Amino acid sequence: MKPINKLLIFLLFAAAIAGCKKSFLDRPSNSQISSQNFYKTTSDLRLATANLYAGSEWWQFHMTSLLPLGDGMSGNAYKGYYGDFQQIFTRTITAQNGIVSSAWIGLYNVIAQCNTVINAIQSQASPSISAADKNAAIGEAKFIRAVCYYHLAVYWGAVPIIEDNTKLIQNSLLNRNIVSDVYKLVTNDLTFAAQNLPAKDVAGRVTTWSAQGMLGKVYLTIAGLGQSGERSQPLLDSAKKYAGNVCKNSGLSLFPSYYNLFTVPFNDVPEDLFALQWEGGVGYGAGNTWAGILAPSDSVTAQGQGAWGTLLVTYDFYLTYTAKDTVRRKATIMLTGDHYPELDAAQGGYTATQPSMKKHIIGNEKDNNLPTMDIWSSPEHNAMLRLADVYLIYAEAILGNNATTADGTALQYFNAVRARAGVDPVKVLDPATILNERRIELAFEGQYWIDLVRLSYYDPSTAINILNNQKRVTFSYKNGVATTTPAGQDGGPQTVNPATIDSFTLPIPASEETSDPKLLNPPVPYY
Repeated sequence: MKPINKLLIFLLFAAAIAGCKKSFLDRPSNSQISSQNFYKTTSDLRLATANLYAGSEWWQFHMTSLLPLGDGMSGNAYKGYYGDFQQIFTRTITAQNGIVSSAWIGLYNVIAQCNTVINAIQSQASPSISAADKNAAIGEAKFIRAVCYYHLAVYWGAVPIIEDNTKLIQNSLLNRNIVSDVYKLVTNDLTFAAQNLPAKDVAGRVTTWSAQGMLGKVYLTIAGLGQSGERSQPLLDSAKKYAGNVCKNSGLSLFPSYYNLFTVPFNDVPEDLFALQWEGGVGYGAGNTWAGILAPSDSVTAQGQGAWGTLLVTYDFYLTYTAKDTVRRKATIMLTGDHYPELDAAQGGYTATQPSMKKHIIGNEKDNNLPTMDIWSSPEHNAMLRLADVYLIYAEAILGNNATTADGTALQYFNAVRARAGVDPVKVLDPATILNERRIELAFEGQYWIDLVRLSYYDPSTAINILNNQKRVTFSYKNGVATTTPAGQDGGPQTVNPATIDSFTLPIPASEETSDPKLLNPPVPYY
């Protein structure tokens, strides 16, 4: 893997509009594109920003790191016989860990591409394009850049801020910037996006509601940064303002079927405020690999290949489901004996043989009527931000620093998420109830670790205790009975190290430290 400073310099010379998504616009011949004849029309801007929604830029982070960090590190999932995953799971992470390195490099890949598009529009876009269209395109790129920096801040805290790739030519050695300034960049980018993106767009494109929903999430996160016991009330109020605006004024509602949210025919339903726009059949290095790599059997993968990285379910996560929570349970995890008629449908469906991830497992090429589908490129457009997430953010922002709340608005949106799942409403909210609901609703979407880090900012002892009290073992399931697997048996997790406050910050990848020793210095202000 190339260090980020070398990688970004290389990307300066890459075409900013390669690999656009068919669902947005058709792509003209690459041989007809140059810096002199591009960015001349609004359609050119739309083509450039379409490239930021998936493809090779997102591939490394998405394939290698999003679920291991979001759901493996947090205790939801485990993958056997994979040393880097075992480090993540057992809290023995080294600076050589490939999952950690891929997250860093992959996120900066996307940031570099966003920077290229933003700066090209600002410097090269034709004067004939309206300011509104230019700002909307820049808003798309800034939204996606903000999502990447948000993940970097959650995972590492202080990281280098790069808004102009060309500056790396003059000086490729960068200091890390203080975490509060990283979050400031995130809120600045999202505020610009919220002010300049339209209220409606074609399916798959982000809108002002996407940006405002993400702003609610970010403000909820930074409300606890540097606090002790209580979060900043002004920042909680900002979280409530933006999340509440989405909930009350967007005109959006939860998609009726939780199960169908994660199937290809229902890609980009209005609930998906931001989803990566993957294409099926594009091959290695440019597609969504989850359905092919993480599947429990090659009978439900494209071309009968793959399924060598099955994502197993922990006993701790299994225990989060109540007896009534069957809709989300079966849509999210498979238990031995579960039958899925839509998977390998030509052979009568698939019956699970072990507890494993179901979400994102969409079946083979016949199930999806896509002969070109391969194990490297699932056509599922997985959501990075859903309306249900914003509903729960709004409820938590209303709860704020209170121990409990029976606020009618908070309960309305919190219970809307539960009602879709077919589970009973609650009458009182507290922090543990909200955190547990988020864990279940957003499982295997890379979110639970983010929630735990947010908690660690202002209540580290509770966050640490949650990790240390987890039943971090795998299990078998037969005739309705779950039996835990002894540590280290059959590729299961080894002994897990106790969590400390340091567990919530990843090490800087060794390759980055070697190429840029300044990363080891104390972080400095950016603003």
